[in-house]
Amino acid sequence: MYGAAPLITIAIPSLNQGCYLEQALSSVFAQNLNVEVFVLDGGSTDNSLAVIQRWQHRLAGWRSHTDQGQAAAINEGIALGSAPYVCWLNSDDWLLPNSLNKLLTALQNHPQAPAAYGRAWHVNQNTGTRKPVWVEPFNSRRLAWRCIICQPASLIRRSAWQSLHGLDPSLNLAMDYDLWWRLYKQFGQLLFIDQYIAVNRVHDQTKTHNQRFRHYQEAIAVVRKHYGRVPWKWWLAQPYAVWWKSLNK
Repeated sequence: MYGAAPLITIAIPSLNQGCYLEQALSSVFAQNLNVEVFVLDGGSTDNSLAVIQRWQHRLAGWRSHTDQGQAAAINEGIALGSAPYVCWLNSDDWLLPNSLNKLLTALQNHPQAPAAYGRAWHVNQNTGTRKPVWVEPFNSRRLAWRCIICQPASLIRRSAWQSLHGLDPSLNLAMDYDLWWRLYKQFGQLLFIDQYIAVNRVHDQTKTHNQRFRHYQEAIAVVRKHYGRVPWKWWLAQPYAVWWKSLNK
């Protein structure tokens, strides 16, 4: 596949995730698919640069310096590429074997869909336990109740991404949730495939783990903006769940 035009541009944002980055990169380059990969490191002080340098012969590009945050870094990485499909993989997540091919085939067979997504696993780094991420077939009403799409298990058409100018860099935690809404409102339903695509690693350093209330507030603002109102679940069940999880970190 060397010399062939890449099919997918993958941005990998990272900051002090060297202990996980190796597995993320390995999972990408094991996809048996021509990809172009850009690592956007935010100025790590751990072993991240050593990991990146081991893989730099396979990377389309990388950099390491302070940036404007995760969403801006992802936008930067995808803008550097040229492939017709795009995605990002956080450096503490990883792809399952042959998973990008499944998403790519789905989008090629459904040219009206702006993006495709599948199922994913949560794996707890501390306990090793695995459980399915809550993912559902696309439905805007259900999307207003919760984010039913798992980001590492998604693939997006570059044309749709560019039309929306990528992620909203003002968001720190709910930028993927906002993107699903914008894709739906401009292009229609996202395509669900009932297959496992990726693994979402759960550990003590994730932003969603340490900033639960901020994540909740951003998500509510996204729902209000795109759905026009906030379903009652966000005011009743969700605050209790956020509070309970904050007590049981």
